[in-house]
Amino acid sequence: MTDSRASRHDNRTEAIMRAALDLALEVGYAKLSIEAVATRAGVGKHTVYRRWSSRGLLFLDAVLSLNTGGLSHPNTGDVVADLRETMNKAVNLLAQPPWGPLYRALIGEAQHDPEVAAALNRRFIEPQTADTLARLKAAKDQGEIAPDFDLGLAFDILSGPLYYRLLITQQPITDDYIDRVLQAVFAGMSPRPQTR
Repeated sequence: MTDSRASRHDNRTEAIMRAALDLALEVGYAKLSIEAVATRAGVGKHTVYRRWSSRGLLFLDAVLSLNTGGLSHPNTGDVVADLRETMNKAVNLLAQPPWGPLYRALIGEAQHDPEVAAALNRRFIEPQTADTLARLKAAKDQGEIAPDFDLGLAFDILSGPLYYRLLITQQPITDDYIDRVLQAVFAGMSPRPQTR
């Protein structure tokens, strides 16, 4: 592909993803259609289908094209403070448009489309999980977490309450709530004094 053709291809791809995001925010994902996206982007629907085989995969790429603001964990030597910072960033991202409603819709679509679920896991969930597990492992190596504590379980316990509130109860996830989750989790993960 020549540079001008590649640039035109990139511009069309960007326009299609932007149209998908705008329409999903306006009418909701349930009413999003390839035809409407193509019309909004000023392309034919075949142009959309050449890039994405389904509405769900288009939506996945569009949502993941948004900047997440950097959700990687710092390592200041205080695992609780580092987790709190990253959890607060994630909650702030998900609490407001565009990310919040779009991500909830994407999670909903993943429940019905195994291809979207697999791609979401591979491209977003697994990297976030790996980053958190790396931070927890560093904390374990530094003695902040009991040496026998299952880090995979720790991740599940840390993320479960947030997803529960985000997707099920839709209760607010406040700084205080995050602090309470961290306190509860670290009460069980902290190293225990050796008994003689």
